[in-house]
Amino acid sequence: MKRFLLFLGFLIITAALAIGGAAVYVYVQYTSPSNMAQERDIIIPQGTGVRGIAEIFQRENIITEPLIFLAGVRFSQLDRSLRAGEYHFPARVSPKRAAEILANGDTVKRFVTIPEGLRSGEIVERINLVDGLSGEITNIPADGTLLPETYQFSFGDTKQSIIDRMRTAHDQMVEQLWPGRQEGLPFDTIEEAVILASIVERETGVAGERARVAGVFVNRLRRDMRLQSDPTVAYALSPDKRLERPLTRKDWRFESPYNTYVNAGLPPGPITNPGREAFYAVLHPAATEDLYFVADGTGGHAFARTLDEHNRNVAKWRRIRDGQ
Repeated sequence: MKRFLLFLGFLIITAALAIGGAAVYVYVQYTSPSNMAQERDIIIPQGTGVRGIAEIFQRENIITEPLIFLAGVRFSQLDRSLRAGEYHFPARVSPKRAAEILANGDTVKRFVTIPEGLRSGEIVERINLVDGLSGEITNIPADGTLLPETYQFSFGDTKQSIIDRMRTAHDQMVEQLWPGRQEGLPFDTIEEAVILASIVERETGVAGERARVAGVFVNRLRRDMRLQSDPTVAYALSPDKRLERPLTRKDWRFESPYNTYVNAGLPPGPITNPGREAFYAVLHPAATEDLYFVADGTGGHAFARTLDEHNRNVAKWRRIRDGQ
């Protein structure tokens, strides 16, 4: 009996040492630097389980033995917290740290920049080309409802989510800026301000000119003068896609509620999606007596208070355009 008890004790001690040794081995392997020589971004597809993650990590040299990784995440209680997405892993990252990155949801941040002055259809086309976004955009929003800006997203986010965020950002922007507008402006609603901002956005790409261009249009509205904005004519001629040719004198007579050469006041809706600066400019137009402007050949515009002065600027622009 004594010998049996000694033998049983020996077996228990041996088993305990073996289990302890195995636990130490697993811990060392789980926490030690990996063989992944260079940092990299790795995508964990949606719906990937713990074993699938282990296979990906083994393929990327983050782990050598999947069973050790599985034991490590289970022991550390991370096995139910690992998330899909795109993640950045530093060189030689340990399996433990790699699991923590997934559990924390530290996904790679991607960015999409939508410039000012695009129609909603053009914005949808751009978003459809962005790598890393999923799904479809179910319908094209109305022009003047999306805020051009740089938006952050993660791999797998939906295209519709970008559109939704642009719409929300636009609504927040106009609600924030509208209360601080100048008094006595010749329009009464946010919608009218967005329409005018869309015209300003298409008229000039020079940031320092926006307030002055807005001032010209505000002056014309106050005097019941037609805006005579070429971009509104281009929109009237081609509302679904950007007009790819120069305007002609005949175009100025085109019958459309958007043509501000034949109609007084503002068109019935925005002609593009204006940015924050253009919207701010129409709420705070420059104090100017200018009523006209024309391209000056440098990317900007020459402004004028009288028609005679404007005609001289137009003649100068035509000489520049024709290379004379």
